[in-house]
Amino acid sequence: MICIITGDIVGSRKIKDSWLLSLKTALKTVSGQNGKWEIYRGDSFQVEVDAEDAIKTAAYIKACIRINKPADVRMGIGIGEVKTKRKKLSESSGDVFVNSGAAFDSLKQAKVNLAIKTENPDFDEEINVLIKLSLIAMDSWGVVAAEMVKLALENENVVQSELAIISKRTQSSVSEALKRARYSEIMEMDKLYRKKLNQILSQ
Repeated sequence: MICIITGDIVGSRKIKDSWLLSLKTALKTVSGQNGKWEIYRGDSFQVEVDAEDAIKTAAYIKACIRINKPADVRMGIGIGEVKTKRKKLSESSGDVFVNSGAAFDSLKQAKVNLAIKTENPDFDEEINVLIKLSLIAMDSWGVVAAEMVKLALENENVVQSELAIISKRTQSSVSEALKRARYSEIMEMDKLYRKKLNQILSQ
């Protein structure tokens, strides 16, 4: 089981392309050693990550893009198997690509910026409700909140006092930004997603 995230930048033609460097850096970071990502049609992208990292990866990409206000990102998360692996992601095939495309295509109709699709409709329904709730916070991240979420996800084992030193901010401003971003609640959602995913994978 792997995860393919298909996404695009919202209103990219109307904003400066400072988001492009942020997107490239984010995709390089989240794809890690596998390096499976590509940008196509100027503002669309796909990236392959471990299935259990789907929510955290989406939050990280979102934070990287939201730093470039007013840029935002739409993403469809697909979980499934790969049938044919090719060098380019866009030329590979399998359930995971179908699911990712279907999740992405559902965004406009559902009027949301993030959704997930697997082979398990009950799981999808449950996780998509959590995602919708998390988007209340994520869609309103300002630049500082997005910066702090990005930094916190890059330094997960670091306490807030150390994040303050890295970001050259006071500890209280770091704490306030993460609270405003609902960072701890999003991490709780990530934890629950991993637990539910492991349950369906072990069936």
